Amino acid sequence: MKKLPALLIIGIFAISIIFVSSTSEQFVDAGSRKKIHFTQTITSSQDPGQGHENHQLSIILSPNKGTIYDGSMTFTSSEPVQIVVLHEISSQESKGQPTWSVDGKTVYGLSLIDLQEKSGSFEFTGAALALHSPNSKEFTSTVSVDGWIRGQPTEVIMQKIELEKEKPSMLLSRTNVPATIPMHQGIYEGNPVFYIITDGSDENYAKIITDKQEWKVELAPVIGTVPDKTLQKLFIFKNGVKGDGIYGFQNEVFSSTPSQESKYSALNSVIEVTWKVGQKQIEFKSAEEIIAAEKGGRIIFNETGVVLNTPQIMWPDGQLTVRSDKEITNEMSYSGGQITEINEEEMTVTFVAHRGWGPDGRTIYYIVTDATPSGPAKTMGVVSSPSSANLIAHSGAVDLFQFKNGIIGSGPLGFQAGIAGASLGDANYSPMWRIYLVEWNNEESAKILETKSDIDSFRVDELLSVSIARPTNSDHIVNCPFIDPFQ
Repeated sequence: MKKLPALLIIGIFAISIIFVSSTSEQFVDAGSRKKIHFTQTITSSQDPGQGHENHQLSIILSPNKGTIYDGSMTFTSSEPVQIVVLHEISSQESKGQPTWSVDGKTVYGLSLIDLQEKSGSFEFTGAALALHSPNSKEFTSTVSVDGWIRGQPTEVIMQKIELEKEKPSMLLSRTNVPATIPMHQGIYEGNPVFYIITDGSDENYAKIITDKQEWKVELAPVIGTVPDKTLQKLFIFKNGVKGDGIYGFQNEVFSSTPSQESKYSALNSVIEVTWKVGQKQIEFKSAEEIIAAEKGGRIIFNETGVVLNTPQIMWPDGQLTVRSDKEITNEMSYSGGQITEINEEEMTVTFVAHRGWGPDGRTIYYIVTDATPSGPAKTMGVVSSPSSANLIAHSGAVDLFQFKNGIIGSGPLGFQAGIAGASLGDANYSPMWRIYLVEWNNEESAKILETKSDIDSFRVDELLSVSIARPTNSDHIVNCPFIDPFQ
């Protein structure tokens, strides 16, 4: 049994507010102005605000229409936190300023004080007060508040509640496992780029690279159909200077890196480069040099139509975040990075491979390499790739269902593992995933779901709701290549 001190909030946007207090609160009725003074310990939960699904929130003073709080707060917390103050505004006033909303209809102006400290004091005035963490790790805080409630007469009930509650949970065995993947070295503007190849749209190309790197490249024909604005260019050499490239010649050349955020994509359109007979062969250092040589008639391009998924691990002025906790466990968080080691000597990178279900209930493992928008990407410690948003309504992206409540488990939001709309070997498989959120309408009805048809069935029975994830009101695509981590 897990003992949880809880802040019970009845009707978070309704008239009644319940505060949890560890001392005797004192309210002095002065018409529409009431004194508030209390100390309380709160355990955070998932932030219900749109675009904050991967964050944690502890509500101290709840929103209540027509009510203004002002006073001072002192706090200590188990994790560094930000202070959130909400302000009651109309929808017409919301344009051009940070906002917070649960349903998109009732909107609050948002003041975010980014202390990133475990303790502090703060003077506040607003329609609500909370502590916030931009990652998914639960935190516990003790706060003392001294102030006033002003506005419409409000019935406020104070009580200390100790709940004896055991939430159903399920952790799969081998929930997270290491996946060591071979790296290749490419070139951008004369500097080295280290990258991996996980998927290809062409079966022959996938086989060639699989044989070269001795690690399987998965076939994903649908990525060959993605819009050009979702792709960058990868130049692969069929002859010329000998080297470690895919065909045994010079290293591949990229047209961008994650530092060119607006241009970067892990999906690459393959252009094969062949030197013409009689031309002096050199090692190209940049895409611009290659394009100039083709215009000058020294080389020939073959625009293959092949698309490869080649996430970059290290580039001239950056790299993927390496986790501080190197031990891979079943309970580890999605935040803080997706890799545990980059080994330049062995030319390998070790990812955390996350377990989930395919559409038919088969076990799948996937890694995370990049995402859009930048908020979730930063939280997971991966590359931001805004161009991926072009796939939000395209068949080059497939649906991946993650759970935002219900059975506690290893999913990215702290609940059961996700269910994918395709598996390796399926005609519609893609490493690019369109994220949907599954929410039980009554958590008491929650069960472990293992297949896409399970979701559909419970949805028809109106036991759960499914909605597309839109963090910060943005299109959300994640590059999650499915892999075999045990090869």
